[in-house]
Amino acid sequence: MNAPVKAPEIITFGCRLNSYESEVIREHAASSGLDNAIIFNTCAVTAEAERQARQAIRKARRKNPDARIIVTGCAAQINPDSFADMPEVDNVLGNEEKLDARAYRFPDFGISASEKIKVNDIMSVTETAGHLISTFAARARAFVQIQNGCDHRCTFCIIPFGRGNSRSVPIGVIIEQIKKLMDSGYREIVLTGVDITSFGADLPGTASLGKLIQTILNQIPDLPRLRLSSIDSVEIDQAFLDCFSDTRLMPHLHLSLQSGDNMILKRMKRRHLRDHSIRFCQDIIKLRPDMVFGADLIAGFPTETDEMFANTLLLVDECDLTFLHIFPYSARAGTPAARMPQVDGTIIKKRAKALRDKGEEALNRRAQMLDGTKADVLIETRDSGRTQHFMAVKLADKASPGELIRVLLHCNDSHQLQGRPAE
Repeated sequence: MNAPVKAPEIITFGCRLNSYESEVIREHAASSGLDNAIIFNTCAVTAEAERQARQAIRKARRKNPDARIIVTGCAAQINPDSFADMPEVDNVLGNEEKLDARAYRFPDFGISASEKIKVNDIMSVTETAGHLISTFAARARAFVQIQNGCDHRCTFCIIPFGRGNSRSVPIGVIIEQIKKLMDSGYREIVLTGVDITSFGADLPGTASLGKLIQTILNQIPDLPRLRLSSIDSVEIDQAFLDCFSDTRLMPHLHLSLQSGDNMILKRMKRRHLRDHSIRFCQDIIKLRPDMVFGADLIAGFPTETDEMFANTLLLVDECDLTFLHIFPYSARAGTPAARMPQVDGTIIKKRAKALRDKGEEALNRRAQMLDGTKADVLIETRDSGRTQHFMAVKLADKASPGELIRVLLHCNDSHQLQGRPAE
């Protein structure tokens, strides 16, 4: 029999916001004295993500028969009964409850021996607390939550029902968090949330993501690197564009595009069309010629024809995308897209592979372009790190995680970037 888990173990699925919240959970669980526990912070973005969580829960129970298993996150928020019905699970916490320190002081939080579920109506939550955390386990960069929830209702997405409506963290709290993380030695901060470009709409005055970035850069002049998580370009304002004159804002944007076909975008209930995405990328390149783009793309959305999919493949070139996150479409119960005519699963897999191959070609091409150039690399492990463009680099010499060093890049025959300290 395996030795039981003593300190709380956090297993995270899904997005960067979940990674941030897992650190909040880690601190709360430890300060509450919870031990011999495994906490699963789940994702609901696809049916596959939920399946993987269930598989991991069963495996954890087999290896740790005496541990308390707690399930939380978006999948638990949306479908708590299904997790509570699993014999391996002891408790289920909602997305609001998981960030309350009392939740890990059993039974003080109101969970009796016969009650497994503590999940609030997420739509009733009107504020997002700025949880101050000082460290991120095994990470060179730190995430700061600026927003939670989403007011939009894309036809494929279940996340608003797991996260609630959009709500912003006050700017002063965000500034305090970043300063605290810098005091802990972090050189790069990533602003994260569910829909960060909606930041500020619920705050007094005229707050926006652009104005928040300007405030951070003005009030924290010693911050070396500021990075953004995924953005929705249709919500971008002039204040945001003005921020790119400051080189501390990293030249790397990840875009929520989803498709390159106008009819599919309309059926997804997205708020942009392909021409908007292309113009946005062109406008940003004029401001920062070295900008590198990533994007989320869905393969095989209901009703997608070969011609429609070809438009998505073409968009990779037209927007000069480098980092592709490819999602083979899978129907989520309760979403409008699940009731639309579905694409055959074999075709979905084929299209997803075509997009991944396209993405690999784009990444290799970018690596070749950087051969012989110099870059500032944030060290993630002793022999690897990432450039300001988020390109992975293998280092010839050992360095300390969290350190920023200047390197000369070389692209090897496998299209991998290698780096040596630059003069």
